[in-house]
Amino acid sequence: MQRNIFFLSTAAMATALTFGSAHAQEVEQERESAVDRVLQTVTVSATKKKDVEDVQSVPVSVTAFNSGTLDALNVSTLEDLSYSAPNVSLDDVGTSRGTANFAIRGLGVNSSIPSIDPAVGVFIDGVYLGVNSGVVVDLFDLDSVEVLRGPQGLLFGRNTTGGALVLNTGNPTDEFTYKARARFDGPVDSDRGGLNSTVQGIVSGPLVEGVLNGKFGAYYNSDAGYFKNLADGDNHGEAQTAIYRGALEWFASDRLTFLLKGQYNDARNDGPTGQNRAIYERDSFDFAIDNPGSGESETTFVSLRTDYDVDFGNGQITNIVGYRKYESLTDSDIDASPANLFHSGAEFNQEQISNELRYAGTFGNVDLTTGLYYFEQDLEYTEIRDLLSDLSNPPLFYGGGSQDHTVYGAFANVDYSITPDLIATVGLRYSKEEKDVGVTYIRPRPECYISEGTCPTDGINPFTGEPNGFTDGDDWSNWTPKLGLQYFWSDNFQTYGSYTKGFRSGGYNFRITNVPTFLDLVNTTGNFGFDEEEVDAYEIGFKSGSEDGRVQLNGAAFLTKIGDMQREVNTSGPEAAVVQNITNTADATIMGVEVEGRWAATDNFLLSFNVGMIDAEYDDAQFDISTDGVVDDKDLRLDLPRVPQLTYGVGAIYDLDLGDSGALVTTANYQFRDRIAYTDSNFGWVQASNQLSADLTWETPYDGFSVSFFGDNLLDEVQVGNDTQLPFPGPLSNGVQTPYQSYPGGGTFSPLKKGRVVGIEFTVQR
Repeated sequence: MQRNIFFLSTAAMATALTFGSAHAQEVEQERESAVDRVLQTVTVSATKKKDVEDVQSVPVSVTAFNSGTLDALNVSTLEDLSYSAPNVSLDDVGTSRGTANFAIRGLGVNSSIPSIDPAVGVFIDGVYLGVNSGVVVDLFDLDSVEVLRGPQGLLFGRNTTGGALVLNTGNPTDEFTYKARARFDGPVDSDRGGLNSTVQGIVSGPLVEGVLNGKFGAYYNSDAGYFKNLADGDNHGEAQTAIYRGALEWFASDRLTFLLKGQYNDARNDGPTGQNRAIYERDSFDFAIDNPGSGESETTFVSLRTDYDVDFGNGQITNIVGYRKYESLTDSDIDASPANLFHSGAEFNQEQISNELRYAGTFGNVDLTTGLYYFEQDLEYTEIRDLLSDLSNPPLFYGGGSQDHTVYGAFANVDYSITPDLIATVGLRYSKEEKDVGVTYIRPRPECYISEGTCPTDGINPFTGEPNGFTDGDDWSNWTPKLGLQYFWSDNFQTYGSYTKGFRSGGYNFRITNVPTFLDLVNTTGNFGFDEEEVDAYEIGFKSGSEDGRVQLNGAAFLTKIGDMQREVNTSGPEAAVVQNITNTADATIMGVEVEGRWAATDNFLLSFNVGMIDAEYDDAQFDISTDGVVDDKDLRLDLPRVPQLTYGVGAIYDLDLGDSGALVTTANYQFRDRIAYTDSNFGWVQASNQLSADLTWETPYDGFSVSFFGDNLLDEVQVGNDTQLPFPGPLSNGVQTPYQSYPGGGTFSPLKKGRVVGIEFTVQR
């Protein structure tokens, strides 16, 4: 039945789009091949200079994708880019749909606790997103994506110790354009779920010629659910997402431009597809849960960019103000079993406003970029835990926290041309962060909600005799320096080296479930929160290419020294099922190399590759990472979480011109990622991944109309968002606590990602 729906839907869409394009004139201009589109110069905004720069000329380890490359790679979500760049993991944590679990060069977070600052900063149209929630969204109308590896604290703020992800949405155009797309995909295996359908459209052009341009887009996705819940036989993973986006660009004068963008997201979905690996084999998609769960979220995002050209240094003053409001409700089956052992719900509200004012100009041999930054956000998080209610029906657990978070920053960066080919970089940023919190321990208590102000932070819990919580505040201030040297050996070959220092501010844990352990930690450290993380990063690299741009080869080697590493240490326990302590666990060293390149072997055949290798180890431990009760050499021998020793990939594009019949464009990409530890104790881990995707696109004789057949995860690899230990045993439990064994004496909560998917896509554009 599902397959009939699939083919009826695709046939209907094909008929509609073909009819709509039947009146289009045949192509009159020479066609640009897919290889030529990929070979186009890719520009980046990462250096925040007046004009964007060629990615090959900047002394930054960055993988950049323009809109043509994103289409060629069949990228639909940020997570897809995990399999397109070395030493990059852009995963969804799985606990709450859309919550980022990003790590670059081994630095990231493995948590859905919203009070933890991201280690990989995400910036949309120049606006920093203050939390990981609602970040892994469907990509829609993107002009470019820049993946910056390594600390980016100078220009992008101090909480980017791992790297930065810069997303630039499409601007309104000077000429009338439109683009519509319909996509249908689903599992091949009849034992799995149903159809996933997406429709989107964009219209752009001048509203007042030469003065005001406008753009509007809409996106809708309906997913019938990829998985089959063995507990009831129903599809699981159902989701509906709607996105509406508008933009206005006003050319007020020859010098002054305003660019206003707004977006609204509305998402409804099932809860996580949790597999319990004490019940089901790790390499299967089998799971059974009694609570399908749910998720609801709404996001409002607005940015206003003002550019004013000035004579001073032939420069430009830029101001970017951003506003974001995010609200979500979730309900999840955390025990990942047909029994009601551990269900959890959460309410989370975030509201942020930011402003960056900067100047970029040139004075002889000096390129100067300097600016001021302000950021403020308010967080409200309530968690509700229902434990063992089938057995004894105890009171529900309530708790969470609220936080006021303010950031002030000032920065300056100078690129000085010692000679036309030798450039020195000196930069400095000052940042100050303030956090004020009220935290309620997540323990059995009367019903309360942080957003309503009904959760107590003082006094004694009548059910447990423990303190209810606490209020506290702290601030952190630092100077972030950067030193660099870049030399152009020729127009197409440069080398560079840099040193930079980065910080991730301290903070507080909103998810405290084991009060005695937490209070012991408070007595040891002397404060209710955790301290900042410090990073010293060294990098050398090169970028090269042929004069015609058909060959490109880039590489970098890096050394990162981490002090007071911030980690969320997950352990299982009978009182609260999962205990999550956030603390500064250790000092560590991460070093590695990465190489990526491409070769256009012919006018219609292009090959690409990437390789990343990382070696990471602890230098000193200040916390019982192994959870064996003592701090010793055993802690130092553990693998750092989220650090794959090896990633590599290859890709190919073949463009076959069919003359009057159009063209066939074939793409294929394969990416390998090594096994990684998920939990600090290494009891939780994620198996190696082999991701293979392919796409066959027919660019029809009608200008702008194309049809694509595609497949993702064609090897049907099992991957999960996390691998968290639970105290509930199952038939596969053996009671032996050994690293890289995810069910020692209990179970796991391991949210599944989709397996093999095939589909068809129709596009019409002008």
